[in-house]
Amino acid sequence: MNVLVTSISAKVPMLKTVRKALEKAGQGGLLYGADLDRACIGSFFVDRFWTSPRLHELAVDDFISYCRGHGITAVIPSRDGDLLYFAGHRDKLRAEGIRVMVSDKACVEMCIDKLRFFHKLFEDAFPAIPTYEDLSFKADRYVVKERYGAGGADAGIGLTADEAVQHAGRLRHPIFQPYVEGMEVSVDLYVDARGRVKGVVPRRRIRVVNGESHLSTTFRDGELERLCADMAVRLGIYGHALFQLIRDGNGEWHVLECNARFGGASTLSVAAGLDSFYWFLLESRGADLDEVPFERSARELTLIRHAEDRIQ
Repeated sequence: MNVLVTSISAKVPMLKTVRKALEKAGQGGLLYGADLDRACIGSFFVDRFWTSPRLHELAVDDFISYCRGHGITAVIPSRDGDLLYFAGHRDKLRAEGIRVMVSDKACVEMCIDKLRFFHKLFEDAFPAIPTYEDLSFKADRYVVKERYGAGGADAGIGLTADEAVQHAGRLRHPIFQPYVEGMEVSVDLYVDARGRVKGVVPRRRIRVVNGESHLSTTFRDGELERLCADMAVRLGIYGHALFQLIRDGNGEWHVLECNARFGGASTLSVAAGLDSFYWFLLESRGADLDEVPFERSARELTLIRHAEDRIQ
């Protein structure tokens, strides 16, 4: 079983986690990585590297030919921009013996579009943060962010109305939300091929840099875990996904978004027992996950992200 991770960039912790899952799954196999940049850092942490074309320029038959020629039977997209391509071709790839850890196209489109995501959750009575295309609502402070994709690098947070309008002018597709102050949380989970939630691990986002957790700690909250599991099933998630929420001073949850993929700090949840890549590889070869338990770590864990040199 050879595995391909797309858009690997500098996602070294993720690549190391996939490699461990591949070794745990047995049957040998090589770890392939793909990226537009042939000199990307991730290329030093895979067995084989593919300088791939842009996906919108890559015919699916050519992608299938590459996978066949290299014995690749499992694909893990790692970037929002990759999800729609693989979601759109998921069934065809599966018919060719190539499994992809991606939800269906309707689900991916819903998660990428924060405005549609809000309306979907609101209709289903989930506590989604109110989201608008303009400032037609009143709030003490505002958040302005891009409507599509994940990550908050371009977001304006805690702005006045005038500041929000100015910030929106710098974005391509701005949306507006009320600013809610509180504890930031990410919740990782895995939904199996039968649409059942295999496991859930919440983690506090203590230090966030460019939308990514650099200091994060796991915790337990049965109500929150059930909430996110219910949302994942309702959205039609498959594989690994993570929800981002804020808990305000009154203890109320506000759902910000759902990333239908593995997150930058999701390796912490894997260490806590959410063995998403291992489960995906097992499902890729037809295994029944009922025979594989979710063994949640008895102790809470902390992730500390830092730079590290590799000399070779």
